[in-house]
Amino acid sequence: MSPLEPFGTRLRQAMDTRGPLCVGIDPHASLLTAWGLNDDVNGLERFTRTVVEALADRVAVLKPQSAFFERFGSRGIAVLEKAVEESRAAGALVLMDAKRGDIGSTMGAYAEAFLRKDSPLFSDAVTVSPYLGFGSLRPALDQAVLSGCGVFVLALTSNPEGAEVQRATASGGGSLAQLMLNHMADENAGADPMGSVGAVVGATLGDAGVDLDINGPLLAPGIGAQGATPADLPGVFGAAVRNVVPSVSRGVLRHGPDAAALRGAAERFADEIRVAVAGA
Repeated sequence: MSPLEPFGTRLRQAMDTRGPLCVGIDPHASLLTAWGLNDDVNGLERFTRTVVEALADRVAVLKPQSAFFERFGSRGIAVLEKAVEESRAAGALVLMDAKRGDIGSTMGAYAEAFLRKDSPLFSDAVTVSPYLGFGSLRPALDQAVLSGCGVFVLALTSNPEGAEVQRATASGGGSLAQLMLNHMADENAGADPMGSVGAVVGATLGDAGVDLDINGPLLAPGIGAQGATPADLPGVFGAAVRNVVPSVSRGVLRHGPDAAALRGAAERFADEIRVAVAGA
């Protein structure tokens, strides 16, 4: 796939060929301990290398959580840089879970860090927060277009605290989350097979209660350890379920450090998701 193809096109191809699954790379302390690793840079490196070697050649998307690397400073960032490079070289799309949100030149600098092709952390997509106003994301949206990348915008997240902001009434009526989804739909207008601006919508929400027809991907965290199952996806996402990118982290990672067990868990989730989507 050409790196200049829009992210939405590349993601659709990856999901159709590798299965609709995103696996998080979340090396938090409890998982390192469960794998028999020390909570230090060496443990971080071994954990990350194992996940990448086991999964990058077969899953559609790998999603490293930047915070778990940043906590080790520059040495942790070096591990992240290598993971991004090696994952992309093996054919996985890399979604950097950074949840950045700021204004002006600062937002532009975040965009360059993750979406500019000559950056050591260049990723296929990045998560961002729109709650300084959707327009504050313009530097990231523009950089993504230039680089053929994607941007996943927080809309309705799976944490219960999110509702006090995301379900609040916007100035024009309707929820703030719906307003953000409307902006995403505008960005994706006319794209085929789907746009490159995605929404983050928790799979644990039950009936989302919003219009999710944004002509773009819908990242759905919450499958596995947070309680949602692939069978829940049609009920949450309705007619938009084919564009859902279900995200699983602990549900797969808890099977490490055995590489075959990691691959088996990912394949089982991907198969269950295919069945759920096909039956919707």
